[in-house]
Amino acid sequence: MGALPELSLLASAALGLAALLVLITLLPPAKKMAQPPKHCGSAEQMGAGKAIAVLTSGGDAQGMNAAVRAVVRVGIYTGAKVYFVHEGYQGLVDGGDNIKEATWESVSMMLQLGGTVIGSARCQDFRTREGRLKAARNLVKRGITNLCVIGGDGSLTGADTFRAEWSSLLAELMKTGGITAEEAKKSSYLNIVGMVGSIDNDFCGTDMTIGTDSALHRIIEIVDAITTTAQSHQRTFVLEVMGRHCGYLALITSLACGADWVFIPESPPEDGWEDHLCRRLTETRLGGSRLNIIIVAEGAIDRHGKAITADDVKDLVVKRLGYDTRVTILGHVQRGGTPSAFDRILGSRMGVEAVMALLEGTPDTPACVVSLSGNQAVRLPLMECVQVTKDVTTAMNEKRFDDAVKLRGRSFQNNWNVYKLLAHIRPPSTKSGYTLAVLNVGAPAAGMNAAVRSTVRIGLIHGHRMMAVHDGFEGLALGNVEDISWERVGSWTGLGGSKLGTKRTLPKKFFEEISATISNFGIHGLIIIGGFEAFIGTLELVEGRSKFEELCIIMCVIPATITNNVPGSDFSIGADTALNTITTTCDRIKQSASGTKRRVFIVETMGGYCGYLATMAGLAAGADAAYIFEEHFNIHDLQVNVEHLTEKMKTTVKRGLVLRNENCNEHYTTEFLYNLYSSEGKGIFDCRKNVLGHMQQGGAPTPFDRNFGTKMGAKAVAWITGKIKECSRHGRIFANTADSACLLGMRKRSLVFQPVTELKDQTDFKHRIPKEQWWLKLRPMLKILAKYNIELDTSEKAHMEHVRQKRISQESGM
Repeated sequence: MGALPELSLLASAALGLAALLVLITLLPPAKKMAQPPKHCGSAEQMGAGKAIAVLTSGGDAQGMNAAVRAVVRVGIYTGAKVYFVHEGYQGLVDGGDNIKEATWESVSMMLQLGGTVIGSARCQDFRTREGRLKAARNLVKRGITNLCVIGGDGSLTGADTFRAEWSSLLAELMKTGGITAEEAKKSSYLNIVGMVGSIDNDFCGTDMTIGTDSALHRIIEIVDAITTTAQSHQRTFVLEVMGRHCGYLALITSLACGADWVFIPESPPEDGWEDHLCRRLTETRLGGSRLNIIIVAEGAIDRHGKAITADDVKDLVVKRLGYDTRVTILGHVQRGGTPSAFDRILGSRMGVEAVMALLEGTPDTPACVVSLSGNQAVRLPLMECVQVTKDVTTAMNEKRFDDAVKLRGRSFQNNWNVYKLLAHIRPPSTKSGYTLAVLNVGAPAAGMNAAVRSTVRIGLIHGHRMMAVHDGFEGLALGNVEDISWERVGSWTGLGGSKLGTKRTLPKKFFEEISATISNFGIHGLIIIGGFEAFIGTLELVEGRSKFEELCIIMCVIPATITNNVPGSDFSIGADTALNTITTTCDRIKQSASGTKRRVFIVETMGGYCGYLATMAGLAAGADAAYIFEEHFNIHDLQVNVEHLTEKMKTTVKRGLVLRNENCNEHYTTEFLYNLYSSEGKGIFDCRKNVLGHMQQGGAPTPFDRNFGTKMGAKAVAWITGKIKECSRHGRIFANTADSACLLGMRKRSLVFQPVTELKDQTDFKHRIPKEQWWLKLRPMLKILAKYNIELDTSEKAHMEHVRQKRISQESGM
């Protein structure tokens, strides 16, 4: 089997994170943040004299509140007036108290709330011209000429219609005396910017919509719970998830839980699927599994357009196989609950970009939607996205299912291809003659087991002999190696930690022993899943090639560490799980002060010298400050932070949260910060401290980390298979070129393989971090949302792209 197609990771929903490279570069560094406030940036003038209204419409989605909060706070930061529109378009039509001016404090404590605080409603009135006339009058009377709509394609289409009619609506209102000529002149044009809030991820043009990752969290929590009872009773469970027209939730869920089968509307099963499904379930049981999981999207159909329901599948399994089978329909639980860290950061980032797009808009600027492509924000013409979304439905109605999958985008296609490999293809009877070994190195990280499972199974599909190495490089030296089968890794996807065992030991002192093990077991390639030690260890193995010919094999590093400090990759497996753990803990810590006035919490996070966790958790939890090693700070900066919190306590918001990365400063320890804040805040606020410790490394992996690990493993095996063939001579492998030992990393919009030797120059080995880290550009956004009056540089903007051009360029890069 040839190499797999490129696997775009940020298609996976669990996207933790975090995945958002700010396209407006936010400056300055930390020291300037702490200088006395000054009104010097053009961005602070952008909104002067302007008014922005924000509404949520259609179905609710977790993360909408984060977007509303960002629009309000950044809008106020730019000098604009910002208004809430309660109850969506219905509130816009009804006016009155439904349209209220927002304040900084009015969006406090919104980040962790699910749904939409300002309400949403289906509105028939807005579908009529009479209703839109009322809405226009309500906006004009308040001087609002900028509208931010958070909703699905129907809500955004309505906004575009509203804008297209704006001039004629004003003319009619003037004619009937609804508004004056002066009011019409001041409101001569309307700017529209959309953000997509939809748990279905069914809007074309964006990799992820607000709410999708949180919905996946709800689903996976339930699947994990069901798995334990299913194993106890040897049951088959059929789970129906939302997705009337889009199978994204069902598809990602199937990858994240290792489901036996998934039904999605975009790609119905071939005729005779009933026999194939029963054969698949039987094979799984014969392989030793005590359960089967089948995922059904609510809009699933067969090739003839007939609905496939969860009950249909249950009846089939009971009738044909006699298995004890249960149906669980998840329903609206998928919309509920606390938003994930990813959705909070996504909503916040999109809110910032939406305000910039509104304030930069002109009468000639088309209505746009703020979108996510890879880990970059882009602006796309709203109606182009709506049209492509409608094209998918047309293709499905016309039974052009291959076209429907393609129209969903490359990310959806790649997820579907990986699912088909893992669920529908079995290892061939003919073997490749090659042996691959997989090992974990460094500290454990949630998602490692998912990566091992994918590596093993894809390797077996390629016909390779797959071997598991226990206890990292030390185990490789001691010969702690064994064959690993398809069935053995079957249930590993949702397990935290490392089933193979992992150690921080580096290989340099074991070259002779490792060489002997490689020779004894005939290993042709190593897949090394781990953190900074995995990177350094692979560098050492490459350096050892000059003395030990056995080390001249193919090597691939897959970054897996909660610290997210491996050079060459924007994300590491495990970081999203740790980030969600920190965020959830911070929510609980803040809530503990709900009955106590004026309290500040000092929370220490892990991360070594890398401030990723502290920074991203600060964004997701709404921290007032996040101290990290990468942005040096001094006692004056600390004094300004204390004064900032003192002023905050005079408002209605009487809680403070300060995060500290464990190695941010050797002198300003967590204990020091606690004592400083306690002393300076005496009489104004009191302090509490929390050191989160190793709880950040534990727990079941998030949907993002499960899918990240799954697709990284598949991608690595495909690459290593190709490289082995390139370097094979008469059955022997001799690989001593730089590109035969690579790290697989996520860089902006794509996965890339980079020689580990080329990454040396990009690495600060003393502090074990990359010299350049993309997420540092997010830090000023954290400060602005915490009400620090710093300068916002808008010199680097997200430019308008076109959906079809974007798709063509992506496909050409596959």
